[in-house]
Amino acid sequence: MSAYQSLEIEMHRDVAVVWMNRPDVRNAFNETMIAELSAAFHSLDADDAVRAVVLAGRGKSFCAGADLNWMKKMSEYSAEENYVDALGLANMLHTLYSMNKPTIARVHGHAFAGGMGLVSACDMAVAAFEAEFCLSEVKIGLIPATIGPYVVAAMGSRTCRRYMVTGERFAAAEAYRVGLVHEIAPAEKIDEKIDELLIHLVVGGSAAHAKTKSLIDLMTCSPLDQALMEETARRISQVRASDEGKEGIRSFLEKRKPSWVPGD
Repeated sequence: MSAYQSLEIEMHRDVAVVWMNRPDVRNAFNETMIAELSAAFHSLDADDAVRAVVLAGRGKSFCAGADLNWMKKMSEYSAEENYVDALGLANMLHTLYSMNKPTIARVHGHAFAGGMGLVSACDMAVAAFEAEFCLSEVKIGLIPATIGPYVVAAMGSRTCRRYMVTGERFAAAEAYRVGLVHEIAPAEKIDEKIDELLIHLVVGGSAAHAKTKSLIDLMTCSPLDQALMEETARRISQVRASDEGKEGIRSFLEKRKPSWVPGD
């Protein structure tokens, strides 16, 4: 793995853990961390040895949003400079959201503003009971723009009309209730919850994971019409004829583990 200034990447067998490593500022991101996250997500997605990715934060918080010094610089940028800067964040979030590998956010402490964007762009999220969430942008005259598509998809537009407009903090139990996170647990138990998910993830086919994520996107934005039925039929026919699909069916019929499942 490449050396990073603001990240640490650990490998646990076939699972990569990406640690945001700016604990002194609660893992608030600046242009360096945004660029490094983008690079890390691209690299891990291209690595066939990686089956799943966990995104986590060192120190007391997952991610407190934007770094204050970075925000100060942005306040002095022109509109065009701000556009280029914001596009970097938008591209990083899209890279995370579009990864072929399953992704899990490991949330503790604060997940504020852009931190909520990271949580929402992951496929799954596990949070500590004491974690706090906040879409605080309006309180400083800004809007949750680049993170918005992912947060709205995760929480729903009606819930976002409340929390994006009020900017109020809410607890992990509420994040669970509205669908932002999938599991909540005591802080000392969140890794156990993540391991429970990973047990299921590593027995799935890598190509099947990627194609399933793509299929969900298709079904989310398409009407249930003849074109969608034909497209879903085309996709499953291609998967059935693929090497992974054939091995999966053979292993099921032969009552054995498929070749991609790690040995004991």
